[in-house]
Amino acid sequence: MKILVADDERDMADALEAMLRREHYSVETVYNGRDALDYGLSGLYDCLVLDLMMPGMDGLEVLTTLREHGVDTPVLLLTARGEIPDRIRGLDAGADDYLTKPFAMGELTARVRALTRRKGSFIPDRLTVGDLTLDRATFELSAHGSSLRLASKEY
Repeated sequence: MKILVADDERDMADALEAMLRREHYSVETVYNGRDALDYGLSGLYDCLVLDLMMPGMDGLEVLTTLREHGVDTPVLLLTARGEIPDRIRGLDAGADDYLTKPFAMGELTARVRALTRRKGSFIPDRLTVGDLTLDRATFELSAHGSSLRLASKEY
């Protein structure tokens, strides 16, 4: 699964990237709204995590433009703006979820898992072809009674 993180706070963006990589996601990070829009329009991502307050274009403008261009990639808005009207505005603009800062990293990863589960067709956690089985949750490849844990790149 490929995730785009867009946040102008570099420390926050780097922490999000590291945390999502630990969850075995492929992550690209941008630090402004214009880049977020360009990357988002590519259609290469399974989920977008957008901060609302970014230079160039704010996250709401990015989201609105993506939706106007028919991009249906799930979007999680991440922001310090936690008032109910702000949440309504974000969800009405096309966000699939809205999370206010500060947040627990475990909650963010659970929300990303939920959003990526919804996109496209269902892919089971265990893929089997003949005697070969790949457990997508643990990166374990097994065949003929033996198993091997794959590194992220091998997976």
